[in-house]
Amino acid sequence: MKNPFILLPALCLSLFLNNVAGSSETQTVQIKDKKIAVEIANTDSSREKGLMFRQSLPKDSGMLFIFNSDRRICMWMKNTLIPLSVAFIDAKGKIINLENMSPQTTDLHCSSGDVRYALEMNQGWFKNNGIKAGDILTFRP
Repeated sequence: MKNPFILLPALCLSLFLNNVAGSSETQTVQIKDKKIAVEIANTDSSREKGLMFRQSLPKDSGMLFIFNSDRRICMWMKNTLIPLSVAFIDAKGKIINLENMSPQTTDLHCSSGDVRYALEMNQGWFKNNGIKAGDILTFRP
């Protein structure tokens, strides 16, 4: 058997890099004809961290926040370095409202009603792709 202490540093590095890179669970979602690679934030800690400290977000990629119940949701940009847009989405996948958010601010950006999901993308992504309130997000919950 190999020495387990030799493997420990590699395991620690892997866990560290995964934590720095963000959520390990990813999925493809779709709005109209646009496919989006999303990281899933479905725990308190992953939702709290969100996209904080990231230097960039790849094109057509984002983070899907999944909440345990329908409610009014507010987001902020504390420690978030890149400008983002957020879509607030109800339990049926319908976009309720969209908000643009400036980096490193504590301004609250809230859903206009009860939602189950929030999708953060690079700022302007929704507008540039013709996505608006009323459009439907499809994915495997």
